[in-house]
Amino acid sequence: MAASVPSPATVTPPSTGFVTPAEGLDAAAVAERVAAGRVNETRIRTSRTFIEIVRANVLTRFNAILGTMLVLILTFGALPDALFGIVLVANSLIGIVQEVRAKRTLDRLAVLNAPSARVVREGVVHEIAVGEIVADELVELRTGDQVSADGVVRVADGLEIDESLLTGESDPVDKRPDGDAEVLSGSIVVAGSGRFQATRIGDEAYARTLAIEARRFTLVRSELVAGINRILKYITWAIAVVAPVLFWSQLRGDAGVTESITAAVAGVVGMVPEGLVLLTSIAFGVAAVTLARRQVLVQELPAVEGLARVDVVCLDKTGTLTEGIVELSRIEMVDDTDVRDARERDSSRRDVGQPDTPRQDAGEHEIGEPMARAALGALADDENANATLAAVGAAFPAPDGWERRRVVAFSSARKWSAADFGEHGTWVLGAPEMVWPPGHAPVRARADEVAADGYRVLLLAHGSEPLDGDARPADLEPVALVMLEEKVRPDAAETLSYFEAQGVSIRVISGDNPRTVGAIARRVGLTETGEPIDARELSDDPAELAEVLDTHAVYGRVSPHQKRAMVSALQSRGHVVAMTGDGVNDALALKDADIGVAMGSGAAATRAVAQIVLLDGRFATLPGVVAEGRRVTANIERVANLFLTKTAYATLLAVVVAALSWPFPFLPRHLTVVSSLTIGIPAFFLALAPNTRRYVAGFVPRVLRLAIPAGTIAAIAVGVGFALARAQDVTTRQSRTTATIALFAVGLWVLVILARPFTRLRALLVCAMVVAFVLAFAITPVREFYALVLPPSDVLAEGCVIAGIAVLALEVFYRIMRARGQAPSVTERSTAPVHGADGGDPPPR
Repeated sequence: MAASVPSPATVTPPSTGFVTPAEGLDAAAVAERVAAGRVNETRIRTSRTFIEIVRANVLTRFNAILGTMLVLILTFGALPDALFGIVLVANSLIGIVQEVRAKRTLDRLAVLNAPSARVVREGVVHEIAVGEIVADELVELRTGDQVSADGVVRVADGLEIDESLLTGESDPVDKRPDGDAEVLSGSIVVAGSGRFQATRIGDEAYARTLAIEARRFTLVRSELVAGINRILKYITWAIAVVAPVLFWSQLRGDAGVTESITAAVAGVVGMVPEGLVLLTSIAFGVAAVTLARRQVLVQELPAVEGLARVDVVCLDKTGTLTEGIVELSRIEMVDDTDVRDARERDSSRRDVGQPDTPRQDAGEHEIGEPMARAALGALADDENANATLAAVGAAFPAPDGWERRRVVAFSSARKWSAADFGEHGTWVLGAPEMVWPPGHAPVRARADEVAADGYRVLLLAHGSEPLDGDARPADLEPVALVMLEEKVRPDAAETLSYFEAQGVSIRVISGDNPRTVGAIARRVGLTETGEPIDARELSDDPAELAEVLDTHAVYGRVSPHQKRAMVSALQSRGHVVAMTGDGVNDALALKDADIGVAMGSGAAATRAVAQIVLLDGRFATLPGVVAEGRRVTANIERVANLFLTKTAYATLLAVVVAALSWPFPFLPRHLTVVSSLTIGIPAFFLALAPNTRRYVAGFVPRVLRLAIPAGTIAAIAVGVGFALARAQDVTTRQSRTTATIALFAVGLWVLVILARPFTRLRALLVCAMVVAFVLAFAITPVREFYALVLPPSDVLAEGCVIAGIAVLALEVFYRIMRARGQAPSVTERSTAPVHGADGGDPPPR
């Protein structure tokens, strides 16, 4: 993209070094720097390489353990007992395929969201990728941009930089080309425009990694993953102790070396939750791909988990509740002495094309509507115009002969902008309460009255004194109220209804007039919000701020740093906060929120610090994003119960068998068939099933609360059944078959508990596992392969009774947990609609 360069301001030479000319570098200079490698590239990658993905999925702790067990079985045992090796290979292959698929999808979307920069080359402004900036490049900055390299300011027009993301300093820094004023990569332009010469690029830049780190592909740094890793660490320690003890106990008995190794392998294989890590990776990866299809870029995969915990969504009015397109409705000339007439004129709703309404200024200038319209056109004639000024400029063309001498650019903190037009005087446009002193009540009252109807109201004021720095002129007189309106998004009400049904509360925090924000909130159905609050009246004390936030939902005149403070105050009350925004004034709050959600059409700064980017810019996409996060985390917790129940009973059995010097109740192939039918295959389907349960902290205690008792019941049932079978002088294979039947029955009932409430598909899944287990006995080759030999009918009946008692005990235990509110994570169905980004049907429930 190319555009003509406006007349440049005076360029200040640096104290030392090369000075980039005002027209920028020429093609030869750019080519020379590219050839020398002096480009704004970084060694930090946004995703892992294919080699790293393979290494991460193959060289794992449990692959090493299972691989060692596989070698032992292939060396000393029977080939059918090496069946778990297929699971080992499948885990690695599926993990690799899934992560590569997610990598390709995310990298493709990351290109769409990649930051760009405007550079001046040979007198023309070009838009290029940030990584293509070369050393000494003349880079142009506008409001909302994030600085892409370190450099020295060469041109400035009211340029103000927010460096709080880097330094923690809250006040914007005025950057002027009257010295060696530096800009740092990662900082944000909050007002004005300018150009800087890039001096430190790539990895040398002060904060080059800020935006890159936000897009790094990762499966770590979440409570779920951290909890699973902690459990796996404990299991590894247990295996290191139990495996040699179990081997030694078998060797001390009647078993030989081969049988002892086989028993030890069976015990170790049972203790390893081999599919848990795989399904966690798959669930996160599938979520990322699913959201990518809805035009949602997940820049940090753990954000999927964070979405499930969200219970408060903070949002700006503009771009979320409204479409973000501002249109001028009308202007209304004001007069301090005759505001009543202005109110009466409202009934006729004057528009911008009505006849002039002259007024006599308190000074010596006669200012009528033509001059007001000319002043608005002149103020809007700014290449750095925000959406508001762009709407004004669309209605009023720039007049001839109005030359800017000094400008105060708009900032979210000031909430006004101004320009000195010489003989035409100084004109200020901004929020009425910020432009006009509190003592002039009639104008303020009229502005509040119009704002209560949902309009965004600005005050145009005139002064004769020239601008002095960034101070508001002292001799201002009101000229006109400028009414703008935003179109409410047609899907906003439905979206907010979804959040209400899901127990997620809304906080509307906007820089607009609180009456305007309140009117919009009522139009989209936010009724239980309390009175709109003017944020300028809020206390700076975090405790008092948190108290107000608990009782009111709509806030106006909120500064960027107040947005940040509000997020922190909500978090101090234990809330998990998602912040949505599209403007540069939202960047700080997005960064501090638990989940930052940026609109794809928003400022580069907001997209860089957000964990999630809605590429289509539709607020209605967010419910589907939240629902996906809940589905993933609730399902991971659910299948974790299955895997860790197996670990619990395998560990207990290994300890008991070692203590009593019994033969181990299973061959590895027995555990393979039971765990496949009660855990592995069902878990794969359950991990990808619909689930709308909101995640809350405490993943590890909740999982262990079911897994340990259920595993204990299973271990007791197996131990008793195995002991009774051995006591009746049956073969070891028959005793092991009895134990296998008891274990399958208890494992199946754990699955039944975790599959509730039943749907047709989940009931079919459970029935299919029962049929598969029965067929393993009915089909002779399969029965022989798995070494299954039915015991005599009386022993079989005893085993079935023991299994039935265990199942009953498990059900009673589950009902007690449920009565105490401690039941494990199961599917909680929601009646609220969840729409995807394409506006199609909600996902299946």
